[in-house]
Amino acid sequence: MTFVGKILVIVIMAFALLFLGISTVVFTTHTNWKEATKKERDRVSDLQKKSSELTNSLETAKKDLEKAQADHKSAISQGEARIKSLEDEIKQAQAEITAARSRLEVAEQSANTALAEAAQRRAETDQIRTQKSAVEKQANEFKIQQTDLIEKVRELERQNKTLDGNNRDLRDRVARFTTLLRRNGLSDDISTVKGTETPPPVQGEVAEVDPTGRKVKFTLGSDDGILAGHELYVYRVSPRPEYLGRIQVQIVDPDTSVGKVIGNTIQGKKIREGDIVSSTIRPRS
Repeated sequence: MTFVGKILVIVIMAFALLFLGISTVVFTTHTNWKEATKKERDRVSDLQKKSSELTNSLETAKKDLEKAQADHKSAISQGEARIKSLEDEIKQAQAEITAARSRLEVAEQSANTALAEAAQRRAETDQIRTQKSAVEKQANEFKIQQTDLIEKVRELERQNKTLDGNNRDLRDRVARFTTLLRRNGLSDDISTVKGTETPPPVQGEVAEVDPTGRKVKFTLGSDDGILAGHELYVYRVSPRPEYLGRIQVQIVDPDTSVGKVIGNTIQGKKIREGDIVSSTIRPRS
């Protein structure tokens, strides 16, 4: 065999091998496409099933979305209404707060005024309490003085009764003496009897003074030569000597007499118990 024949044999063998390979590949590929097609069909079936499910899910989702959108719109409307309501409530609350602040300011001013008035009332109350204490103290003193005055009034009433009794006795005695004088043809005018115009030189003390200060009882009587109608002088020696005035004897007892102040006393001074009653002193010129 020639070299060319050998080459042709080799080429033929090569082509045979190539054809064998291609046939093998074709056979192998034909089998794979079948299985792949089956697989792809199953896959397509699964995908269609999933697509159907996804379509149903999408429809459900669309419905849910539409419902959610409707609910969202409703919620937005409700929210807007709620926001508007809250805004109105906020405005009303702000107005109420402003009014409350105004009322609070007025209340604070009223409270400050009330506190000032309370402090003033407290000060007035303290002052009134002080005045009340002073008045109560003065009232107690007045009660004591009233008690003393009541005792003095009672004593003066007792003395007045005694003096009234003495006055009745003296009137009876004067009536009897007048009757006796007239029976004996004598005058009953004491001023016509010589020696009765001027009292004898005597000196006594004021024993009592009536509340009016116009009548005094003193420690001189008929035993001392005092007669009704005599005028006596009243003066004081303590704390310094001073002349007070004159009295005229009205009622005479053996040891005491009652006289009436003539005119006014010097400088309106009141006669007191212990002052001197005398027939010899004269007022200073």
